[in-house]
Amino acid sequence: MTAVAVVDGRIAGLEAEGLAAEFGTPLYVYDLDAIDGRVAALRAALPPTLELAFAAKANPALAVLAHMELLGLGLDVASGGELLAASRAGIGPERIVFTGPGKTDAELAAAAAAGLRAVTVESAGELARLERAAAAAGRVVPILLRLAVAGDGEATPILGAGWRKFGIDPAELEEVSRLACASPSLDLLGLHAFGASNVTDADAIAAHVARTVDVAAELARRIGFRLRLVDVGGGLGVPYGEGEPRLDVGRLGQRLAILAAGWAADADLVELPVLLEPGRYLVAPCGLLLARVLDRKRVGGREVAVVDTGIHHALRPVLVGDGHRLRVVSTGPRPAAAGEPVLVAGPLCTGLDVFPGGLDELPQPGDLVAIGDLGAYGFSEAMPYFLSHPTAAEVAIRGGRAELIRRRVEPEELLATQRLPRWA
Repeated sequence: MTAVAVVDGRIAGLEAEGLAAEFGTPLYVYDLDAIDGRVAALRAALPPTLELAFAAKANPALAVLAHMELLGLGLDVASGGELLAASRAGIGPERIVFTGPGKTDAELAAAAAAGLRAVTVESAGELARLERAAAAAGRVVPILLRLAVAGDGEATPILGAGWRKFGIDPAELEEVSRLACASPSLDLLGLHAFGASNVTDADAIAAHVARTVDVAAELARRIGFRLRLVDVGGGLGVPYGEGEPRLDVGRLGQRLAILAAGWAADADLVELPVLLEPGRYLVAPCGLLLARVLDRKRVGGREVAVVDTGIHHALRPVLVGDGHRLRVVSTGPRPAAAGEPVLVAGPLCTGLDVFPGGLDELPQPGDLVAIGDLGAYGFSEAMPYFLSHPTAAEVAIRGGRAELIRRRVEPEELLATQRLPRWA
C-alpha cells in the first residue's frame, strides 16, 4: 500500500535537506498524493454499500481535512473543535457524524444547529440533553445509538477497562431506543459500534461489521423503526515495525462483499448504507516527523543519538510502545550500528523521552532522521507545553510541491497566553 517515500535523501520526491532548510526542524511532513493512493485502493476493494468517513482525530490538520473533502469522504468528528475545523475545511454538515463519549451542552447545541448527517448518542442522559438542544434549535436531529462493545477503545499499557466509557450497555439499548423513537426532536437512524483500534485481521473486522449490522437490524425490527444507517467505526490497522502484519485489504473487501450480498437479499437491508470510519489507516503511513541529530554519544555500552524532537512533538511512540520505523535521511555512507540499534532520544529532561525503535546505522550530528508512520496521532496527540520548546511545524506535499500548513509556535507565543496574577 502507498506510503510516503523516503529514498536517497528525498521525501516524497523532495530533498529532505531542502525541506529542513526552508521550514526548519522538527517538521511534520504529509504526502497528500500517498493519501490519494490509500483512499483509492480501499475504495476499490470495498462493496458500494460501504461508505468511507475519515476519522478526524487521526489528523485534524485543516489541509488534511480539506484534502479528504476533495476526495469525497465523509468525516467523523469527536469535539466541537473538530466540528469547527470541518467547517473551516469546507466539509458540508450533511457529510459529518459527531461522535464522542463526553459531549458538552454547548457541543450538543452546535451539533443540533449544524444539520449534521448524524449525532452518535452514548447514553440515556446524553439522549435527553440532545433532545433539549434539538428542541431549542427547532430541529429534528438524526441520531445513532452507540452500543458498548468490550474491547472498544485503544489497547495501550495504561488503559485497561477504558472501553467501558463508550456507548450504551446492551441491557439498556432497547429502552434508550424506545425513548429516541418517542421524541419529536430526534430521528433514530440506526446504531454505531466500534470494535477495536489498529486491527490488521481482515476477518475480525468483517466479523465486527456483520455483528453490528445484525444487532441493528434486530433492534429495528423489535422496536419498529426503519434502519437507515449503521456506523461500524474504524480501527483498520497499520504495521509500525518491521515484520508486523499488514491488513489484507483484498480479503477484507471479499468478506464485506459476501456480507453485502446477504444484505441485498433482505428487504430491510437492501439499500442500507454502512459507514466505515478509517483514520490511522488512511494517513499514518503518509506522514513522518523530520528531526535533526544534535549529539551522539555512547552510554552504558550503547550508542545514543539525541535529536531535536521528542515526546513533546510525538507522544504516541512511547505512550503505546509502537516502533515507528526510524531511518537516517541524510545521504552518504555511515557505519552500521554494532550490537544494539542506536537509541534515538529527545532533548527533554525525562527518561520517557526516547523512541522505542532504533537506528541500524550510526548518524552524525547534523544528520536528518525521519520518524515514520506519524501521519496519524502525531502532532495533535503530543504534549507541546512540556519544557517550553517550540512546536513542530507541519508541511504538506502534493504534486512535487511543499507548502507550510501550520507554522512553528515559539515559546514567546506560548507565554503570551499566560498572565501574572495581580499580587505577583
